Amino acid sequence: MRTPSKGRILPKISTMPRQQTEAAAVLDIYKLAIEKKRLQQELQEIEQRRLQIISRLTLLEGQVESLEAKAHQMRDSSPTEGSVALPVKRSQPYPTEEFDLLFLDY
Repeated sequence: MRTPSKGRILPKISTMPRQQTEAAAVLDIYKLAIEKKRLQQELQEIEQRRLQIISRLTLLEGQVESLEAKAHQMRDSSPTEGSVALPVKRSQPYPTEEFDLLFLDY
């Protein structure tokens, strides 16, 4: 099966040839006008999507800059200015129990 190239938009092809009459020419004009309208609408939708993507990228860049500035500020500030880290108290650093190992073969 041959796939069309991505750079070219192929027209829709009629499966049955028609006689060369004025009515056939008018029908071809109508089909071309419909295809033109469809392609213009598709192009408009793509442009709207492009604008949405640009808007989102701008928002994300602002958020990244804000978070980077916040991270630099937190890195530059001394530990006593921010949150105070409390030591964790444990009754025993590691469990003293030993485990029996059991190996199963399938």
